[in-house]
Amino acid sequence: MPKNVRISKGADIKLVGAADHVKGDASFPASFALKPTDFHGLTPKLVVKEGDEVKAGSVIFYNKDNEHVKFTSPVSGEVAEIVRGAKRKILEVRIVPDQDQKFEQFDVSDLSSTEKIKTVLMSSGFWPMLKQRPYDVIANPHLKPKAIFISAFDSSPLAPDYDFILHGQQEAFQKGLDALSKLTDGKVHLTTRGKSTSDATFTQAKGVELNTITGPHPAGNVGIQIHHIDPINKGENVWTISAQNVALMGKFLMTGIVDLKKVIALAGSEVEKPRYLTTWVGASMKSIVDGQIKAGDNRIISGNVLTGDASSTEGYLGFFHDAVTVIPEGNEPQFLGWLAPNFHKFSLSRSYFSWLSPNKKFALNTNMNGEDRAYVVSGQYEAVLPMDIYPVQLIKSIMTNDLDKMENLGIYEVIPEDFALCEYACTSKMNVQSILRDGLDVAKQELG
Repeated sequence: MPKNVRISKGADIKLVGAADHVKGDASFPASFALKPTDFHGLTPKLVVKEGDEVKAGSVIFYNKDNEHVKFTSPVSGEVAEIVRGAKRKILEVRIVPDQDQKFEQFDVSDLSSTEKIKTVLMSSGFWPMLKQRPYDVIANPHLKPKAIFISAFDSSPLAPDYDFILHGQQEAFQKGLDALSKLTDGKVHLTTRGKSTSDATFTQAKGVELNTITGPHPAGNVGIQIHHIDPINKGENVWTISAQNVALMGKFLMTGIVDLKKVIALAGSEVEKPRYLTTWVGASMKSIVDGQIKAGDNRIISGNVLTGDASSTEGYLGFFHDAVTVIPEGNEPQFLGWLAPNFHKFSLSRSYFSWLSPNKKFALNTNMNGEDRAYVVSGQYEAVLPMDIYPVQLIKSIMTNDLDKMENLGIYEVIPEDFALCEYACTSKMNVQSILRDGLDVAKQELG
């Protein structure tokens, strides 16, 4: 039975620079990159070398732990460079694209069984779009999840509007849903924002349980939705996938070609004209932001300001990211620091007078406004995390490597993005997301 969830904990951080509902085209990228680092826990095995010609959909590397899960090129062109880091770790496989694109053709004529759907998704590079909880890793194709969850909206600051992005893609989205429904014996949950009118792409979707959730961020996080609709217990697993990736998957299953063109939000206070741009997965950041941002010392982020990855004009769009955000770096110190009375800074407490203007939008920078401090129970995490867990105690159990406490305190239910707002609110300036990621890795290794 569909659920209508209401949460009160959380916070909406209102920032200047939301993308206008206008679509344009990013310039054609001079290069693309497929980054193994986008897929946590992946050990890649290369099947190409520098100078090889590839088509869109050609295998670039596969998962060493499961050779059937392939990672394919988003475009046709030449493998220009394999970038390695410490201990020869593969960081990027860069591809210079052809002007006229060529595509591998996959047989999608028979999708009648679960195994056939899995086979074509794994061979084409679409399988990594499915993520598994617990542990926030690529879904294990040997398992069958108890449910699959899709969030139809993003509540993070300056987030893309999926109602706008996916308007008119109802057929492709439904095709993706039809395939996903065959991967589980449970339900496919699609959750829309309460007290708003969602696009027909979502409201007319068939074969799903259409839930709603009302409240501030992190209401759009799929982890919050799982917690309130169908929580994960020990021994269970749930798969998740983003709404736009469902449509990309559906389009592939309709055509048999790997077309990873997508719409992203270019947003932030330092963007000249925030709007939506059509680009490709793995596109060079230069093709997206060149000529689009204001002069100054700026932070370019692949993703949103709470969970995204710091990038540069020499970087590339992340595999799972539907936004590029640009904000000031904030390297300049302020006189009196946090002691200065200030109407231009946002605070979750009443530290600044900005609380008198609840609807005001702020042009925030990356300055942390302080240094590391003693880690104490302050109640700040509980105020912004709408989950029935003890977040500070969970983080402390990870820091002390106490596996029993980690398990009892809910390590199976959370991933780093669920704690992003806690990290923002943290007076102690703890890198909460990084700590939680380490804890998930330890739990996966030790608890299975």
